[in-house]
Formats: sequence, C-alpha cells, structure tokens
Amino acid sequence: MNRRVVGALLLLLLGVVGITAVWYFMPWFQDLQKKTATDAQHIKGKITVALDNWIGYFIFRSPEMRKELRRAGWSLVCEDDGANYAQRMKRLRDNDIEFAVATVDSLVVNTASFGVPGIVIMVIDESKGGDAILARKEKVASLDQLRNRANITVAFTPDSPSHYLLKAAAHHFNLPELLPAAGPLRIETQGSSEALTRLLAGKADVAVLWEPDVSRALAQSGITKILGTEDTQKLIVDILLVNKKLALKNPEVIKVFLSAYFSVLKEYRDKPALLREHLKSETGLPEDSVESMVKGVRWVNLAENCEKWFGISGPDTSGEDGLVSALESTVKTLINAGDFSSSPIPDNDAYRLINSTFLQDLFVKGVSGFTTARTGSSLPDIQGQTDTRFAALNESAWDRLKEVGTLKVEPVMFQQGASHLDSIAKETIDRAADLLGHYPNFRVIIKGHTATTGDPDENKRLSQDRAEAVAKYLVVTHRMDQNRLRATGFGGTRPFPRRPEESLRAWEYRLPRVEISLVREEY
Repeated sequence: MNRRVVGALLLLLLGVVGITAVWYFMPWFQDLQKKTATDAQHIKGKITVALDNWIGYFIFRSPEMRKELRRAGWSLVCEDDGANYAQRMKRLRDNDIEFAVATVDSLVVNTASFGVPGIVIMVIDESKGGDAILARKEKVASLDQLRNRANITVAFTPDSPSHYLLKAAAHHFNLPELLPAAGPLRIETQGSSEALTRLLAGKADVAVLWEPDVSRALAQSGITKILGTEDTQKLIVDILLVNKKLALKNPEVIKVFLSAYFSVLKEYRDKPALLREHLKSETGLPEDSVESMVKGVRWVNLAENCEKWFGISGPDTSGEDGLVSALESTVKTLINAGDFSSSPIPDNDAYRLINSTFLQDLFVKGVSGFTTARTGSSLPDIQGQTDTRFAALNESAWDRLKEVGTLKVEPVMFQQGASHLDSIAKETIDRAADLLGHYPNFRVIIKGHTATTGDPDENKRLSQDRAEAVAKYLVVTHRMDQNRLRATGFGGTRPFPRRPEESLRAWEYRLPRVEISLVREEY
C-alpha cells in the first residue's frame, strides 16, 4: 500500500474520530453552555436523599428545603423508593446516595445484612399517631378481639415501621394473630398506600398504615383505629443517616444540609399556615385531614436532638442518650419477635451507629435559632418512662373506660396464700414496666387471679391483695401515678380455658396470675 493511500486512510480515520467526539461531547458542551448562561453555574453539586411519603419526611421534600439548599449552592433530589429499606440501606452503604431516612428498627434490621450502612446524625421525628393499626369495624374493633381468631387477614409493608409496630404490639399484647405466618392471612405490600387499597377493598381485615394514608382510611366509613402511635413513646423514631464516605471526606456538606433543615423546620414552626398549605398541595387532602395528619408526627428540633437524644448538654444541663436507649430497646423487641438471637449491632454497642459532632457544632454555634418544641398539637415534652400524671377517677368512670388490650406479662409468682413480692416477682414487674413505658397515655387495670379451689371470698381477698402489691410496686419503684392504676381481684372466677390434652395439674398451675390490661377514655 503506497503512502498516499495510507495518508488518505489516516485522514478518514481522524475525521471519523473527530465526528464521533463531537457527537459524543456535544450534549455536555451544550449543557455547560446553558449552565454558564443561567444561575445553575453557581450550583456546587447534587445532594440525594432516599425517602418515602411519610409525613415526617415532608421537611426534606418541601419547596422551602429546596430553596434553602439552592441558596447555599446545592441542588436537592429526593428519591421516593416506596419504603424499600433494604435497597435504601444498600445504596447508602455503597455511597450511591448522600443521605437516607430510616426508622430505628429498620436500621437495626438492616445492620444485620449490610453491617453499618451509614451513620445516624439526627433524629427527625417521633410518630405520635402517624402510624396506626386500623381495621374494618365489622371484623375487629379492639386488639383483644383478635385473640384466638384464625381467619383475620393483615396487610403491612415488610421491614418497615408498620412491620415493627406489628411486632411490638404482638409481643407487648401477646397477640401472634397480628403477625400471621406466610400464607393467605399475611398480605405483604409495597408501601402504605397499597395496604390502604387492600383494606378499603375488603381484601384485608387489618392494615398497618402511615400518614397520609391513616387519615385517608379514617375518612372512610367502617374503618376504625385499634392502636396508634399517639399512645406510645419512643416506639417509632425516624432518623437521618449519612454515608460514611461523605462524613469522612466532606463534613462541611453535612453541616450545610443540617443547618438548612433546621432553618426550614423553624420557618414552618413560625408559619404553621404555610406548612399546612404546602401539605395540602402535596397530598391533595382536605384541610381537616391535613390537620389530623400534622398531629400524628412530632418533629424534633435542634435543641431536643442534642439534649434529649444525643446526650449533648449546655453549661448547666445534662443531656440524655435517648437515641441509644431507643436502639437498645428496639434490639430487645426484635430479639423477642424472633428476628435475631443476639444483637446485630457490632459489639452490641449502639454508640458505633451514631455521630453527634455535627449536631454539637450547630448547637454551639446556634445556627438555626430553633430552641423550642415543634409539634403538630399541644403534646407534652418527652418525659420519664412512666411518670405521666392522670386525674383521679371514680368507680363508674373506670367502668366506662374502653379496654385496649391485655399486656403480655410473665406470671408474677407468690408464695402460697401470700401477697408479698419476692425478688423474682419484682424482676418480673420491672420487665412489665418497661413495656408500659411504651404506652404512657393509657390507664392500667391490674387484675389478680387465683385457683378455682378453696373459699371464694378468701380467694377474692387474696387476689385483691396481690394486685394491690403489684400496683404499689409500680408506684414506688417506677414513679407511676397511682391515679393511673386500678387494682382488682377476681379470685378464681375467671380461669383460663383448659388446653386440649392439658393435665389438670398443669392447668391449675397456670391459674394464679396477675394480668395487666391497658384502657383508654373515649372522647
């Protein structure tokens, strides 16, 4: 081949390469040209947050948050993954996204699969009615009506706050019916909206939803709420996680993001009408439903994050490690539910999952100026585990209370014919008090029972004494308001049904017991 032919071929090849390069890079040059001619030239980069439609995450999705971050030079992208927590945690671990929202329970569950997928840097909110177990009224009207029912269908989103609420309620109230085994009674959905659709269509008898779907369900006739998180404490807690690479390489971005978040939270606190207007625009719900929805979430401000959850204190105050306590309590519940045999948290050390330095920096500098509680309604501040105060009730008022359900409590054992609490009995009551701490707004009926044999009057007196001994211990040791408690002895008038093939001796052994039931006032 002569030199002229080779030269021509080289020129042709260079031409093809040049045309290909122009074709390939032209969109990039055009995009750069457009950005240079607009305000986009000032954007430093993109921040991606993975979340879902829970109302507590609205601050991230809000137009005010986008504006606040854009002013700081960042473009915010919120990706709704339909509450696919496993996918969300994997993406965070792999540094595909900068931030992810989660609940404490979903973090613990996914730690078992992904190690530590990200670092917790903030508590977002606590569910106060925004998550609920709802039912078709003609099928189920209370938790106790689920007991021993083998035909109730339950719809929920697996590995979500809904799933955890079911696990906690099933454990606390000894109701395995809330969590059917795999089969036709167990309906696993992709998000709360699908569970709502199943409930309203009559394809599920019970459904666990989060807002705005709770409000949408209750707006329909025939739907009732049998348990909501407004009556729980530190049970469903939402948190913000950051990927570990960003925390190490670019902590300033995290500080900018948190400062913007708390500034927007403060703006909505100061302008509640603006919050409701934006929520109506996003959800399409009427004003009364939006109001109900807002009451279902308690956003946690900067000061509360520091002082109540991350153990950061001012000069004359002491901080509380509420987040660590919530993580440890969640691990116990998940172990009891059979998810794990031991804690999936590395070295069983909850502090390995959190980083308080970003909040501490904001707290010291006072960037947001957000120092008072932001709550959808006049909810009280977070209090001690069991020291909520109650008005005294007379006997007829107690009789009018609606029973919510019977708490799962190990038998409180007594010596024969005695009502004295020994060390084993006290340990049992201590564990019951831990469960009661999750339901601080309910009143408590303590029911004493004896065997069916013997003198009926003496049995009733003994069962009353034992119930009162348990009540007194809760008041003295756990600071429970005595107006919250009612001790009642039934003697041997309410025995357990005898199990098939159960011996008489085994049945009689189960009869002496103390039961704890939660009741509420109807408004």
